[in-house]
Amino acid sequence: MSKHLSTPFRFDYVGSFLRPAKLKEARQQFAEEKISADELKAVEDDGIRELVAKQKKAGYHVITDGEFRRSYWHLDFMWGLEGIEHIELDHGYYFHGEETTHGSCAVTGKIGGHNHPFVEHFKFVKQFEDENTIAKQTLPAPAQTLAELFRGDNGKTTRKFYPEEEELIKDLAAAYHTVFLELYAAGCRNIQLDDCTWGMIVDDGYWQTHIEPGVTVESEANRYLRVNNLALQDLPKDLVVNTHICRGNYHSAYAASGPYDRVAPYIFAKENVHAYYLEFDDERSGSFECLKEVTPGKKVVLGLITTKRPELEDKNAVIARIHEAAKYVPLEDLYLSPQCGFASCEIGNKLTEAEQWAKLALVKDIAETVWGK
Repeated sequence: MSKHLSTPFRFDYVGSFLRPAKLKEARQQFAEEKISADELKAVEDDGIRELVAKQKKAGYHVITDGEFRRSYWHLDFMWGLEGIEHIELDHGYYFHGEETTHGSCAVTGKIGGHNHPFVEHFKFVKQFEDENTIAKQTLPAPAQTLAELFRGDNGKTTRKFYPEEEELIKDLAAAYHTVFLELYAAGCRNIQLDDCTWGMIVDDGYWQTHIEPGVTVESEANRYLRVNNLALQDLPKDLVVNTHICRGNYHSAYAASGPYDRVAPYIFAKENVHAYYLEFDDERSGSFECLKEVTPGKKVVLGLITTKRPELEDKNAVIARIHEAAKYVPLEDLYLSPQCGFASCEIGNKLTEAEQWAKLALVKDIAETVWGK
């Protein structure tokens, strides 16, 4: 691996990819106890090898496992923490036009992060690094786990083990810190924290239906900011931690709407990450004016290419938007990617694998036009 490589790259992606049919079939067979865990892993391994080869062929400098070993972008990680178990609710998340599957998680004891299975998942991908590519590990942000532990009736169980939220925040942050360090020991130098909590805060409908009376934007934002930053304290200086912030992605449906303006003074000015991967693919995202809050010197990855629809964006229109964003963040600190992953959950978005790779080819083409090869 070349030592100068680190995320983000001028042309980049969030991390999840459409699952091959044979992988979906194997995961279903495993759920039905028709194949063993080892047999499923063999199919996952093969799928990830093929995916990494395609990522490299596409000319990208970052490789991931496509989240091929997960059902969800976030819950599988939470289930791997100590003191948290997999549960099924009687309903899913309610996206616009679609309800998701019903997975969630519940606290069963003191939360910890030792021996997380994602560390082994990372090791498998790391072996494919070379002088042109590095592996990154995607995880849900600590704030996302905190939010899940209070989703619906989950809060009752959480409060049984953690009557004081401050203790929960400290334990959760410490668990993440443990995972970060174990990933680092495994050779990981690039971590991405995926975070939809900010999308919930900016969505007026969510605020009206899910937030208790008396809770303010400031108190909610500071709560999420605190757990994220606490987990990020005292990490090795050569460990790059970025965050991806969007408004939900499930089978091409979205969960929230609203510009980043309401939360920009918190996340862009105060979250201790190196770069922000941001969703700016349609009118739900608002303008770029919120980027004026970004701490000078930090990097912003503009998610201007949508993964929710197969149609390719107009190249010149995207280039114009990049230069519009450069009014708020210097062009040298801007980067380009799709606005989210292609399959945040294993169901995937409504486009084909060929259309997925065409989107990434467009991202690369635009980035090389704007910043040079």
